[in-house]
Amino acid sequence: MNSYYSNRIEGQGTHPLNIERALRDDFSARPDVARLQRVARAYLEAEQALEALSTGLEPLSATFAVTAHRAMYSLLDAEDRRTPDGKVLEPGEVRASRVTVGRHEPPGPTHLAAFLKRYEAVYSGPSRADERLISIACAHHRLAWVHPFEDGNGRAGRLVTHAALFPFTAGLWSLSRGLARKRDEYYERLAGADAPRRGDLDGRGNLSLEGLVRWCRFFLEVCLDQVTFMTKLLDLDGLKERLRALVLIKGGKFKVEVALPLHHLFAAGPVTRGEFKQLTGLGERTAQGQLALLLKSGLLESSSALGPVRIGFPLDSLQYLFPDLYPEAATRPEE
Repeated sequence: MNSYYSNRIEGQGTHPLNIERALRDDFSARPDVARLQRVARAYLEAEQALEALSTGLEPLSATFAVTAHRAMYSLLDAEDRRTPDGKVLEPGEVRASRVTVGRHEPPGPTHLAAFLKRYEAVYSGPSRADERLISIACAHHRLAWVHPFEDGNGRAGRLVTHAALFPFTAGLWSLSRGLARKRDEYYERLAGADAPRRGDLDGRGNLSLEGLVRWCRFFLEVCLDQVTFMTKLLDLDGLKERLRALVLIKGGKFKVEVALPLHHLFAAGPVTRGEFKQLTGLGERTAQGQLALLLKSGLLESSSALGPVRIGFPLDSLQYLFPDLYPEAATRPEE
């Protein structure tokens, strides 16, 4: 979901089903679609690697920002890293030239090391949870303002922010989804925090404190919106009804008796195959057939041929189980 929405913010989103296919090395015959699949897969794999790194390396450090950029772009070949002006982006390489981003002129290359050092000094390190959230919000803007790389700053910045937020999200809600839903305001608020200081009452630095506060408020409101959204989707009673509805919709394949054990798996975790069949209350042969169908459909998953089963969330079930998570999942992608 983060991969889909973060790339969509860049105007380069690809259908969730195409991302799922890319994870199976199933790439489109169309070069433009296949390229977007490769970019989406690289983002997803980089995010997973950075989640693991964030337990030992401070996410709001200059080193981590460089690592995030390298983690994604090193997974793409040179042609997939080619920028609109024909240059090949080097993974993790701090830019060596001046750039202009809209109306914003980031610091020149000779000053990047000093700005990144200051960024790390101000925002990294332990702090109370409320202070940490504000630091993450500020750091997201400040890293974008510094614009340390020739290209890929938006994706790298969101990878950094995801890793920094991971102790708060545990992967259960997505900042990128919230930002993508308010893409225009996202860019507007970032630009507002780029504004120069407006008089003696607007902070002490070169940039507008008022603009930064507005950005932080927007950032935290997006976080809260996504927490609220996922809290409703993960409500056990609501999910129980949606699981039952999914089973009924697919009534040609599944019996309604499998809805209760599926809900049990969601709430309590994996069970043995024998336990799952007992929970259905069906006869042995019928229960075995339902177990096989559920595994084939992806609603059940297992790490081995005879191992315990856990609940799965195949893409074609999401429109029923988690409405509005991926509205596009209900449509077919371009082949």
